[in-house]
Amino acid sequence: MKHDVTGTDDADVRTQIFSQVTGRARMAGRPVLLVTDDALGQGRLNVHPDGKVEAVGDFVYNEKDDTTPSRIVTAPPAAQSKVKDAPAVAPAAMISPPPATTRAAIKDAAEPVVTSERRAARASFLVQETPQEPASRGWRGMLSRAGIQVAPSAEEMAERADVHAVSQHWAGPRTISIVNGKGGANKTPSTAILAAVFARYGGSGVLAWDNNETRGTLGWRTEQGGHDATVQDLLPQTNRLLSPGAQSSDLAHYVHHQTGDKYDVLRSNPIVLSAEQKITRAEFDSLHQVASKYFRLVFVDSGNDESAERWQQMIERTNQLVIATTALDESAEAGALLLEALAQRDERSAQLAANAVVIVSQSEKTASGAQAIADGFAVLARRAVTIPYDDALHGGKLRYDALAPATKRAWLAAAAAVAEGL
Repeated sequence: MKHDVTGTDDADVRTQIFSQVTGRARMAGRPVLLVTDDALGQGRLNVHPDGKVEAVGDFVYNEKDDTTPSRIVTAPPAAQSKVKDAPAVAPAAMISPPPATTRAAIKDAAEPVVTSERRAARASFLVQETPQEPASRGWRGMLSRAGIQVAPSAEEMAERADVHAVSQHWAGPRTISIVNGKGGANKTPSTAILAAVFARYGGSGVLAWDNNETRGTLGWRTEQGGHDATVQDLLPQTNRLLSPGAQSSDLAHYVHHQTGDKYDVLRSNPIVLSAEQKITRAEFDSLHQVASKYFRLVFVDSGNDESAERWQQMIERTNQLVIATTALDESAEAGALLLEALAQRDERSAQLAANAVVIVSQSEKTASGAQAIADGFAVLARRAVTIPYDDALHGGKLRYDALAPATKRAWLAAAAAVAEGL
């Protein structure tokens, strides 16, 4: 039996097809197999009488841009043998009704009943499971937009879980320090992109702080506000900004807002000699108190000098440690040595090292090896993730929107790994 279906566009055609198949399922009183073969690819779906759709196996994509359906075959269980080209498929199993519940014995009316026990014995009417949203990506998302509710794929569910992780707000501020004693280890890009991911998904209150006294370049690689203030300009104002009368807008004179990525940057001064911008432990604490008062998340680009007071005090105030490294052996070895040194330093530093997240960035377009290096950190850190090569990370302003989709997904996964430790 053949039916021609016409519509105003591809979505309308698909909607009409699913409407017809659902009707046949209602008539048969059981699910109907829908075999699709069009320019998007081939797929097999069970369409239930109530309109529910379940994927049977994997969808095979065709390498075509056209989305006009070329052939769609339905096979109701009662008439499968009459449908041309439809493969023989056993009817979908019907879900058995749950067994009848056993009525609990009723206590004697004269027996006293404790209210708290009765409350604990019953399920709360207020506890409700959040319904799962339908798919929004790929062919599953196409069906959802056409009005056919299809569950998301495992990949989409994993992405949703990562988005949820980085969208949270924690009780109290958190400091995340990005470290590696070797220059060129990708600390600055890691600081900026992590701050961007958390700000974009979780909202405002995110600071990227260049805690570098040896020509830190975070300010060069991010957007500048309407002033040229650095950490040296903020330092004399810490007492005023910590006073009860200070307002959050007062801090805008000293940080540089990223209009696209929604976080703020506290710059160092890369044109001044390091001897002229040394910061003591006490001064770092004053700056950190201001940052913690006005921001919920503080990402610290640490610089290369692990002997500096500001670096040492940064470790004391860190909640989550991130080792940034490229896929080069020297960079990875420096990160591993740092973790090993912290593990021997004291109990708190050892906990930071054990809970660390390692982000391995592929630094060369034609090279590989990032995953092998990440695997090597498995015995030293809690998580190790990889970032693919992306031209947008290797020069110019760092902007999340400039990244390729695969790079964005990798940074989202990296940020979710960081969020697990907060």
